Amino acid sequence: MYPALAVAEHLRAANRPAAAAQRQPVGVQPAVAALAQREPAPRDAQPAAVAHPAAEAVEVETVEVEVAGANELLWIGSKGGMEQALVERAHIAYRGIDTGKINGLHPWQAVRNIGRMARGVMQAVKLIDDFRPHVCLVTGGYVCTPVVAACRWRGIPVMIYLPDMAPGWAIRTLSYLAQRVAITLPGAAEHFGGLYPQGKAVVTGYPVRAELVTAAQDRYQARRRLAQALECPLDDALPLLLVWGGSQGARSINQATWAALADLTPHAQLLHVVGERDWPLYINEFKPRVDELPPALQANYCPLPYLHEEMTLALAAADLTVARAGASTLGEFPVAKLPSILAPLPFAGVNQMRNAAELVDRGAAVVLADEQLKDKLTETVLMLLTDLPKRLHMEEVLAQMAQSEAAANIAHELEKLVG
Repeated sequence: MYPALAVAEHLRAANRPAAAAQRQPVGVQPAVAALAQREPAPRDAQPAAVAHPAAEAVEVETVEVEVAGANELLWIGSKGGMEQALVERAHIAYRGIDTGKINGLHPWQAVRNIGRMARGVMQAVKLIDDFRPHVCLVTGGYVCTPVVAACRWRGIPVMIYLPDMAPGWAIRTLSYLAQRVAITLPGAAEHFGGLYPQGKAVVTGYPVRAELVTAAQDRYQARRRLAQALECPLDDALPLLLVWGGSQGARSINQATWAALADLTPHAQLLHVVGERDWPLYINEFKPRVDELPPALQANYCPLPYLHEEMTLALAAADLTVARAGASTLGEFPVAKLPSILAPLPFAGVNQMRNAAELVDRGAAVVLADEQLKDKLTETVLMLLTDLPKRLHMEEVLAQMAQSEAAANIAHELEKLVG
C-alpha cells in the first residue's frame, strides 16, 4: 500500500558516507514529482532523481540521499486534493492546480473540464518555471496531464510508473509524452511499444515497504504482533482470513462476508477491514446479527473500520485474503506470499480485471465476479483453507513473483533520465 515509503526506505538504507557528498533532504511522494535544484549547477552536479509516486494518495516521507547539490521536491496535486494534508504533514511543498476528468462525461461537463485543464497547464508552467525541475515522475490521474504537458513544453524528462497490468486513459495518453514508463510486470510492456529500447517500458517491479518484507519472513510472529497492536485475540491454531476492500471498503465483499460468518468462523479467524463508508452499516445492521453467534465464534471475528500502519502486519500474518484487485495485489501479495480470492471492482475498467487475470494465470489467486460473491464466497474460502497443498503451491508462485529491488530499480531509472 505504500510504494512511496518503500522507495524512501531504500534511499535511506542506500546512504553511504562520502566526503565529497552533501546529505540533503529529498521528498518522496505518491502523485506527481518534480525534482529540482534551486541554483543552476553544472551537468555533472545535477541531483539524482529519487522521487517515486504511489498508485494512490498514501503516506509520504522525507528521506536523505547523497547528492552533489541541493535537492528539493515539489508535489503538484489538485486544488483541495485529499493528499494535501499528508504531503504538508511530511514537510513537502504542495501546490494545487486546476484539473478535471474529460472522458466519459456529458459533453458540457467535458467542455468545462477542458477549460479547467487549460488553466491547469498554465498554472503548471508557472510552477515549473519557478521550480526548475530536472525530472518529473507521475502515476497517472487527471492532475498529471497539465504537469506532464508543462514539463514537456519546457523540455523536462518525464517518467511514468504504471502499477497495474493495463493503463487507464490518462496513462495511455501521457505515455506518448513520457521518455520512460516503469511497469510492475513484463506483460504490461505491450501497451508502450514493448521494452526499452524498442519501446518505452522498463520493468521495475512494485515497491513495497521494508516493514512488509521483514514481517513476511515470519507469519506467526507477524500474527502475534498484529494481535498485540489491534488488541484482538488471534489463535495460532486457526488460519487467518483477511477480508478488505480498500480504504472505503467494498459493499459486495462486506455483505457476502457477513452472510458467511456462521459458516466461516468455525474454520478460520476473520480480520475484516469493513471500510469507513460501511462501518455505520455494520454497527447498525450487522453487528446485532454477529452478537447472535455463539461466543466462541464471535471471538473468531475481528471487524475494524480501517487499518493504517497495521495493514503491513495484517498482510504478513494472513493465510488467505479476500480483496479487490488493485495494483497493490501485484506487489504486496507476492512479497507476503499471500494467496487471494479476488473480486475485481466492476467499474474499474480493465485494470483490476487484468491484474486479477495475471495472478490467476500464474496460479496465485482465484477470481470471483462481484455477482458471485454472495453464493460462492463461502465454498471458495473453505476450499482453499482446507486444501493446504494448493495454498502452499500458490505461496511458491507468489514468492517467485516478488521483486524486492523494485524501489532501487525505479530510483535507478530516474537517475538515468536525469543524466
